[in-house]
Amino acid sequence: MAEAIPFTKEGFAQLSEELHRLKSHDRPKIIQDIADARSHGDLSENAEYAAARERQGWIEARIADLDDKLSRAKVINYEDEGGTPQQVRFGAWVTVSDEASGEEKTYRIVGDLESDIAKNKISLSSPIAKALLGKRVDDNIEVHAPKGSISYVITDLRYE
Repeated sequence: MAEAIPFTKEGFAQLSEELHRLKSHDRPKIIQDIADARSHGDLSENAEYAAARERQGWIEARIADLDDKLSRAKVINYEDEGGTPQQVRFGAWVTVSDEASGEEKTYRIVGDLESDIAKNKISLSSPIAKALLGKRVDDNIEVHAPKGSISYVITDLRYE
């Protein structure tokens, strides 16, 4: 049996929307683009045709990948379990304060496919997420990073 892939509700919805767009809009459009390029004659020297076929390959690969991932998705939603956890778990927004500098950062722990450091969404498999899991507000954690160990204290925990 294939391994389940954890998702937040929002992450699952985002990838589902992307899959729908690829199937209902992008795929039909690229098929039309290929037909239009074919009508221009000799395919061996037709850059439009080659580009459209390459794009079609990318779209089909992405559709297959998303179909696979979403078929194995496990949406984690703590509302279904009757309450908000008091410990750091998947989907949590966690604010930490660097004990040395006092600098605060807020991260959301998400699945590998949802992670985006620019949006402060860190992968469940990242070192900081691993250190945070199971901890509570006011707990101290030690994160081993390439530049050395960093000590943090958890200052806030919320689920949205």
